Formats: sequence, structure tokens, C-alpha cells
Amino acid sequence: MKIKSIGVVGAGQMGNGIAHVMALAGYDVLINDIQQDAIDAAMVRIDKNMERQVSRELITADDKAAALGRIKSTLQLPDLGGTDLVIEAATEREEVKDKIFDALLPHLQPHTILTSNTSSISITRLASRTDRPEKFMGFHFMNPVPLMKLVELIRGIATDEDTYQSCLEIVTNLDKVAASAEDFPAFIVNRILIPMINEACYTLYEGVGNVASIDNAMKLGANHPMGPLELADFIGLDTCLAIMNVLHDGLADTKYRPCPLLTKYVEAGWLGRKTKRGFYDYRGETPVPTR
Repeated sequence: MKIKSIGVVGAGQMGNGIAHVMALAGYDVLINDIQQDAIDAAMVRIDKNMERQVSRELITADDKAAALGRIKSTLQLPDLGGTDLVIEAATEREEVKDKIFDALLPHLQPHTILTSNTSSISITRLASRTDRPEKFMGFHFMNPVPLMKLVELIRGIATDEDTYQSCLEIVTNLDKVAASAEDFPAFIVNRILIPMINEACYTLYEGVGNVASIDNAMKLGANHPMGPLELADFIGLDTCLAIMNVLHDGLADTKYRPCPLLTKYVEAGWLGRKTKRGFYDYRGETPVPTR
């Protein structure tokens, strides 16, 4: 099926990035959130990020104007029912996603493909709650969406080939690269990445090194562009914890036990960059380790 219009549920960091790249690729985009402030902030960020692309001569001013003209917004979730493909990009909590799908399903066209940007939750289980498991799959973008080339495509047990090929065609049109993943907890990227971050938390928790030494060790010793604790702050410590819990629950292996220090930071509301405090304190001119 030829996809022309795309609905995006959630105007946060991932949702606005997805809307950004879809509009630049020529798709009509309808972005939804429950708060007008979130939609307004998303449109400001999209405009700013596209302007940065113009300044770097990655796109033209005309490209930007045309793309912005393709993005519309709505506070009403049922409005997304008229699109050809819906990408859910809400918070990484299964009960939230289930409620979104329950509210959306009565309004979808028969041909509409339903996808989730989940970074860890079972696609088969999410699909089983819908009326179209054969037209449901995981469509996992990396953050920040405009810069990262990879998209994980995850088929549930019932996902049909036409659905997969339609999503694969979109990835190609976005000039990104698809990685096909089986439907196991956290898929490929986060199955490897988040346990590494969790181990860095344990390294801090056990006093093996402080925040700066752990991050510098991995940047200078393993040539990582960001240290694992710095990266955790960028992703969001609540998201890291949620993925670790999915791994621990889904694979029943103690090696995936979330670090108590990670849990403590989340309980304190120190979630990283988005709350100005995590493993680093971002309230000053330069980030300062909090431990």
C-alpha cells in the first residue's frame, strides 16, 4: 500500500523528530498530543531544527517551508484515523500505549497501518490488543531522529509482509537504514545499549569510579562519542529504567536487574536533561556531576 499521510501520537522529543523527517520526505503529517503547550513546543523545535539544516545547507529554505506546510496538529486523537499510517510515540509505559490504541481503533480506516515507536515492549502483545495484528509492527526511531540513520523494524508474530514492506519503503524514502529485529525484549539496540548503561550505574554505585571517570574512560578508552552516564541523561533515566524492567521481567535473568542507584535517581525525579538533573546537574552554564 502506498503511504501518503502519517499520524504521530505524542509531540515530545521522539514525536516531533518523527514529524520533522516525515514532512521533509514529502508525507502529510498530523501530530497529536493531549496538551496544546506540547504541540506548540514541538512546532518551535521542528522549525529551529530545520533552520539549522538550512544553515548547514542540508536543505533549502524552500524545502523547509514546504515541509512545515505539510505538518498539521490536533488535540483530538480520533482525527488521526484518516491517515494511512499511525506511529505511536508516547511514553514508554505499556498501559499508556494500550489506552491510546483502544481510543484510536474505532476511528481507523480498514487499510491503516498501526505502529509503535516503543524501544522495548513486545510488539506481539501490543498488537494482540488491536483489531489489526497483521497491520501492526514496531517502528523504532533513534534519538535524535533527524540525525540518526537507523530505524529498527520489528514484526510481531502476526505482522504480514505487506505491512513490513510498506514501512521499509518509508525508511528508504527517509534516507535511513532499516535493521530488522525479532520481537524479543528491547530488540537489538537497547538489548545491548541499556544494559551497558545499567552496568555503568553499578560501577558508580559500587564506587569503582566517579561520574567523570566512568564517562571519560568510555569516551577515551572505547571511543564512544558520549559517556554512558551522559548518554543516560540524554535518553532519560526513567526510560532507561523502564527498558531495564522490561528486560528483567521478559527474560527472567538476574543480569538485567536494574541498578538501585538508577531506581533512586528516578524516584527523586532526577531524570536527566529534561529535568535539569540526573547524573549531571544542568542548571548552570556547564554540566556538573551530581556524585
